[in-house]
Amino acid sequence: MEFNVILYIVFSVIFALIAFGIVRYVMKNKKLDRANGAPATRAERREKAALERAEKLNRKAELREAIKNKKAEWKAEDEAFDAQVKENIVELKKRVAESQVKYDELKKAYYADKTNQEAEDAYFAYSKDHERLVQKLRIEKERASLGYKLERWSKRGGRLRREMYIKRQYYYLVAPYTILFFIFTVLPVVMSLVLSFTYFNLLEFPSFVGWENYMRLFVDDKVFIIAIRNTLLLAVVTGPLSYLMAFIFAWLINELKPKLRAFMTLIFYAPSISGNVYLVWKLIFSSDIYGYANSILMQLGIIQEPVLWLQNADYIIWIVMIVQLWMSLGVSFLAFIAGLQSVNKELYEAGAIDGIKSRWQELWFITLPQMKSQLMFGAVMQITSSLSVAAVSIQIAGFPSIEYAGHTIITHLMDYGSLRMEMGYASAIATILFLVMILANGLIKKILRRVGN
Repeated sequence: MEFNVILYIVFSVIFALIAFGIVRYVMKNKKLDRANGAPATRAERREKAALERAEKLNRKAELREAIKNKKAEWKAEDEAFDAQVKENIVELKKRVAESQVKYDELKKAYYADKTNQEAEDAYFAYSKDHERLVQKLRIEKERASLGYKLERWSKRGGRLRREMYIKRQYYYLVAPYTILFFIFTVLPVVMSLVLSFTYFNLLEFPSFVGWENYMRLFVDDKVFIIAIRNTLLLAVVTGPLSYLMAFIFAWLINELKPKLRAFMTLIFYAPSISGNVYLVWKLIFSSDIYGYANSILMQLGIIQEPVLWLQNADYIIWIVMIVQLWMSLGVSFLAFIAGLQSVNKELYEAGAIDGIKSRWQELWFITLPQMKSQLMFGAVMQITSSLSVAAVSIQIAGFPSIEYAGHTIITHLMDYGSLRMEMGYASAIATILFLVMILANGLIKKILRRVGN
């Protein structure tokens, strides 16, 4: 009892001291605010806030009015300029037509008698004046062209508008790819986001159902929860491991001689482009005594009878994980080798002078910072591949797999999108996967920014 009373007193004193400190801090801030001219009462603070809002609104209104007046001024200048240019073109056309007649007469007279010095002098003297007049007409037509108007428009905008106009040739070259990317990538993603809020079976017009698809996913669809669990397990295990494996193997192979390096690169890259490589793994994990895994384990006395590797839900996800890791040295592996080849060798000499003493310090402070773009590319590719595992699961475990042990988000999407034709529900699944990939990529970007620090 006495111990409880002592604890009560101690905690009471602690809370009293905390409360006293908070009150003192608040009062001190109030005194500082009063000393700095800040309003003391709540009414005064509200009045000051209202005045500040009114002042901001007035400034915005004045700025809008100034922008509006400036645009009107520019429009009037453009109209006057265009009108003047049109008048100049009409006048110059008339003068050029009259000059052309006189020029043709002098030319005819010159070619009729080339020995006449007076006709020759008159022809060459007038040809210069005629050429100047034609040049003036050409300049006025150029001032009336669309390109000149775009240049004038770019000068009146911000820095971005001016840069876009100056580098417009680059945008012309990128435009075809940008248009195709927008049509076949951006537009389908936006359509999928819209369809995720509808019921759509490809036969009827989509009907809006709101959040029903998402509620069904996380509340009623138990298979989707299994798919999320399997996908996250594959991503957490195979993603970082395959990323590290790709970089470590690339780092080691980069130290070899050129011919041997090319051969080893082919050896490590070959599994990712192999056609029907799943047959080899099915043979390894065959459920009879002829399977390599069962045969070796039985010879070693570890097991007495064959293990049903691909018919047991406890083993399927781990076998899929092994196959996925074996096939993970793909594009990221090649990107890392290319990045390691592009590192400036002089930086290692400079690092040795600055105090770098080991290969690990060279790797962290020189090599990795010089290949951040390749690291980012490899991370995106590995995240995408680890979150979109489907072919390995289907080929190894079947579709659907036993007790959905190898079911992933992509196979769930294929089930509803390709077989059941519930496109709205499939779009909701795709949206969830899209958001997960964006979050994972954002996290990887933050981690890679710290490389070399």
